[in-house]
Order: sequence, then C-alpha cells, then structure tokens
Amino acid sequence: MRKNISRRFLLTTALASLAGGALANAPKVSLRPQLRPEGGAEAARIRSVPSVDALIERAKLGGDVGCAVVDVKTGKALEGHNAGEGMPPASVMKAITALYALETLGEGYRFETRLIATGPVKDGVLDGDLVLAGGGDPVLDTNGLASMAERLKEAGISRVTGKLRAWGGALPFTRFIDDEQPEHVGYNPSLSGLNLNFNRVHFEWKRSGGEYTVAMDARSDRYRPSVRVARMRVANRKGPVYTYEDAGDHDAWTVASGALGNGGSRWLPVRRPGDYAAEVFTALAQAQGVTLSAGETFDGTPDGKVLVSHLSEPLVPILQDMLKYSNNLTAELVGMTTSAARLGRPANLTDSGAEMSAWAQDMLGMTGARLVDHSGLGEMSRVTPLAMARALARVHGEGRLKPILKPFLMRDPNGGVMENHPVKVASKTGTLYFVSTLAGYATAPDGTELAFAVFTHNAKLREPIDSRSDVSPPGASSWNRRAKQLQQGLIERWSVIYAG
Repeated sequence: MRKNISRRFLLTTALASLAGGALANAPKVSLRPQLRPEGGAEAARIRSVPSVDALIERAKLGGDVGCAVVDVKTGKALEGHNAGEGMPPASVMKAITALYALETLGEGYRFETRLIATGPVKDGVLDGDLVLAGGGDPVLDTNGLASMAERLKEAGISRVTGKLRAWGGALPFTRFIDDEQPEHVGYNPSLSGLNLNFNRVHFEWKRSGGEYTVAMDARSDRYRPSVRVARMRVANRKGPVYTYEDAGDHDAWTVASGALGNGGSRWLPVRRPGDYAAEVFTALAQAQGVTLSAGETFDGTPDGKVLVSHLSEPLVPILQDMLKYSNNLTAELVGMTTSAARLGRPANLTDSGAEMSAWAQDMLGMTGARLVDHSGLGEMSRVTPLAMARALARVHGEGRLKPILKPFLMRDPNGGVMENHPVKVASKTGTLYFVSTLAGYATAPDGTELAFAVFTHNAKLREPIDSRSDVSPPGASSWNRRAKQLQQGLIERWSVIYAG
C-alpha cells in the first residue's frame, strides 16, 4: 500500500507540474518491456508517467541534453537520452575527484604544513631562516597559522636571525584555475603548495563624510591580521567595479566608488599565496613575542629540523565540505596532490587532469572521459552521462561516496522545498552559465537505488557571454531553473518506472 501511495503522490504533484499535457504519453525510451494494458491500476499509473522526450521538450533548454540511469545492483543501463555524448560535467567532476583521492590517498590522509629551521637553535635563537613549508593543505586558515605560531613559541624559539620564508613547491604554482573567468572572483584563485584561507583576502569598506576607508585582512573568527600583500585603492568611476594589476611585490586592486554604497565587504582572490601566508604568519608569531621578519620565498626543497608540524583534518571531512560547498580550490589541490602521489612528482594542472582522466577510464570505466582540471570550472572537460552513471553504480557498493554527497532538495510546482518527498537523492550539482549538471543516487520509496546523471549544455547561448564579467547574462536564471525542473522530473520518472 505504501508503494502505491508514494507512486500516486509522485504522479499527482511535481511530475504533473513538469510534464503538463505530456502525462498522457507512454514512456518512449524505456529499456523495460512495455506493460500490458491488463496490468491493472499500477500499470496504468506507470503508463501515465511522462516520457524522457516529453520532459525535455517541456524544459525548452535547447542545446544538448543528455541523461542516463543505471541499476546500482546489476550495473545495467536502464534508460538514456544522448547518453553517450560528451558534455561539460561542471562541478559534478568533484565527485570524480573525491573518488580519485580516496582510492589513492586513503580516507585518513592528512595534509601537513611545517616550520623548518635551516640552521641551529641555541638559547631560543634560530641562527638561520625559518621556512613555512606547505604540503598542499586546502583548508589551512589563519587559526591554523596562529596555532603554529603558539607552538613555535612553546618550542622555545624567541628570535630568528634570518627570515621567515614561504615554500609552496609541493605543488606547482597556478595563477588561475581557469583564465577565462573574471579577475576578481573568489572561486578562481591561484594554487600553490602553500595556501591560506582558500587563497582569499577579506576586503572591507566604509564611508564616512563622503570618504571611504578600506581594509584588507586575513580574518578568521579569532584573528584579524592586516595584510600589505594585497592592497586596494578606491577609484572615482562607475565601472568596471574592480581592476587588478600585479605590482611586483603585491596585488594592486582598484574598486569603483560608484559601486560601493555606504559600506560592505567581500573576499577577493590572492595571486601571491606564499607571500600572503608568510606575511600573516609573521604577524601572528610577532604577537607571540617571536622576533622575525618575512623574506623572499624559498627556492628548492627545504632541509632542516622540523620545529612545528600542523596536520589538517582527515581527507573524508575535507571532501565532504568540498562537495557540499563546491569549493574549487579544494578540488584542485586534492586532485593535484593525488596525481603527485601517483606519479611520484608534482604535476601541473593540465598534466594532473590528464592523469585523473586516465585513472577514471581505467578504474571507473569512464570511456572517453577528458578532464582538464579537478573542479569542473574549465568548460573544455567532457564526460558522457552514461559513463558518469555507470561509474557511480560501480562504486556504490564501496559505500564511500554516497555518504559525503549532498542531499538534492526536491521541490513543489511553486518552487518550495518538499521536506517529505518520497524520493531521496544524494548528488553533486554543477552550474555554469547555461550549463547545469546533476549526478548521484536516487532512492525510490520502496528502497530501490539508482545511479543517474543529467547533463544540460547550451553552447549557442554561452557563446556571446563576456567571460570577464560576472554579471549574469539575460535568461541564465530562468534557464537554470528549467534545467533543475527537468532534473527533478527525470528522477521522479525513474523512481516510478524502475522501482520494485
């Protein structure tokens, strides 16, 4: 009885709103045998489920739409539409990155950041340089550096005769994840072996008496150290809102006064991650009474005594947050660290993406996967919906990915969240302008589990977009809303057709 009620619920709520007049159509692409007319009320309800074609037509997305659904127990492909066509996965790729890291590094892997003395220590004085050596930690923050400064003091260090020097050579420096993105967006930061606060600096402004005061700092919930490695100047103009210039020893920003209002704040990307971390650590150590000053970054590989070691939390919660908040920096650093472990050497982003592509094809059976990064920000990556769904089905039994995926909120026809929706979905979303992707697991009311992928991409609508602007292009919001409605409609269809 519960099964029948749940299916009836699906067919009379969100499916009806999505399909409109298409509810009278029988499934067109189902790989199942057609139900006989004498199948009774249950069969009649199933026949009333809108077809994949009807749902796609209703969405009116144009461009390319691909989808696939796979039985997680048998690995059998149940239904698809353009399932073998390569499309941009957007942030769905982060699910692949998570699997890549878990398989190679292991669930308990921790990133290490070290303070290394290059000379002897006597009577609290380090006669030499102190190296802040990064290990690719994507979640190192100001609180973490403050803890390292406290422990340095506890280790008996009171003065450093040389300089505090940053080392990020564990991973190659990458100025942008994707150089087609706007200069000022925080989701496209630089990458290095040493990173702080997701390589973002906090910019705050206030207006008093017609004049603006600005501040740049590396704030956390406990500290607010000011920085000079990133500087802001208010310019008397209406636009562009921000400009950026590499000033040699700092990031030089300007902001349009016409865009500021009375006050506010935002995070901006850091393009000098080693210098940024070194400046912040120096201030925190000085606050502990340690005498030292920041110097140039350290070349080569640091060698000496490790005075302090800071370990990140284990890999699993890092990946869970990466998937929940879709953090690009975390995905890239995790992916590049994984490739370095596999190759035995650091690899740049292009080579690391190629290594993950080969791994995905070999270990996940993702034929034709071509991945240019680990976050999905670069739109030249290509994955087929069928390859994605099959990969998810293949790893389902391991139980490592599904628990760290984010719930996909099902909605009613008016856009409200349906807390008691009978279909439960754990998935990863992906969004670029006129690109919307979703992949994960759907659990039908009777407990049947399906792996699925839905990729939508309209290249024609993307073509005229100014990639250097972060202003949403006309129609992008409504297109994305229709794409989400299509995703939900397909999930609901599959949960009725293939349950039981």
